[in-house]
Amino acid sequence: MDQIDAIIAARSGRPDEPGGNLLPMLHAVQAAFGHISEDAIRAVAKALNLSRAEVHGVVSFYHDFRDAPDPRPVIKLCRAEACQARGADALAASLPDQNRVVIETVYCLGLCSVGPNALVGDRPYARLDARKFAALVEQAH
Repeated sequence: MDQIDAIIAARSGRPDEPGGNLLPMLHAVQAAFGHISEDAIRAVAKALNLSRAEVHGVVSFYHDFRDAPDPRPVIKLCRAEACQARGADALAASLPDQNRVVIETVYCLGLCSVGPNALVGDRPYARLDARKFAALVEQAH
């Protein structure tokens, strides 16, 4: 709880509106722990004067937030129109063992001219083909 309290304290008092720090706090908790626990939901709700249900609603709405840890690495694969046209759907289908990583669909990483693209952590990967994508999965695992 000390680390959760530190995350909350570092992001308190920024925007003027109630709950304005909710998403930055949740992203920071997710980055620190890999998920957002019930204890974190309660602490964030209390700090922002929101109900637990309001915070839980945000956590359950956004696919980036997890309520339980997942040890598998996450690869965010762009499936927007430009990447689809360049074969992103075929890349996802090309993985023989999809249980080694979590493949999340995102819509546009802003690299449309060099698609298909993926994001691992904060690092983008462009011009992916089946071989490069398989290597990316292997490297991420």
